[in-house]
Amino acid sequence: MAQFFSVHPQNPQMRLLKQAVQLIRAGGLVAIPTDSSYALVAPLDDKHAAEALRRLRGVDERHHLTVLCRDLAEIGQFAHVDNQQYRLLKAATPGPWTFILEATREVPRRLSHPSRKTIGIRVPDHPIALCLLEEMGAPLLSSTLIPANEDEPLNDAEQIRERYEHELAAVVDGGACPFEPTTVVDLTGAEPEVVRRGRGDPATLGIAG
Repeated sequence: MAQFFSVHPQNPQMRLLKQAVQLIRAGGLVAIPTDSSYALVAPLDDKHAAEALRRLRGVDERHHLTVLCRDLAEIGQFAHVDNQQYRLLKAATPGPWTFILEATREVPRRLSHPSRKTIGIRVPDHPIALCLLEEMGAPLLSSTLIPANEDEPLNDAEQIRERYEHELAAVVDGGACPFEPTTVVDLTGAEPEVVRRGRGDPATLGIAG
């Protein structure tokens, strides 16, 4: 049975987030609110948690999972970033964006794309997500909470708990999210390529979307 934590969206109660982090560290999947939509998070170094996340989402190893980072500085540990990419990331983070970048050796091989060796990278702009990352003291593996064989993310914490009460360790209820997934931009080619149009407007970054 998934635990349920009702957390203030602007001033999160740290005692509740500490409990959620304990469940994550134990290998549990937790649903959390972000600046785009609800997301699933898991420990980055837990193979079984990553497999459970993929099963719940209904995706295989070719689907880019995301490393959820605390800030721009942390991105450099998990992705190779050149000067041009860095300027774009600096303009976009924190915010509702996921960037596809070449993974470093810090990313477990099983998490990166099997042929391209790439990974999604994101810095959320949401107090609950950022406080969880700070309490965790490390990045989290993440994916938008879009149910398998569906197109829209879930946006109601009670609905998430009812639907996945046996698959999740916890649901962090921070109220409704904007109900749009992140905009996904692939930065590994000669020019940035919008892979998925979401809440982030590519025009604000000078990207043709």
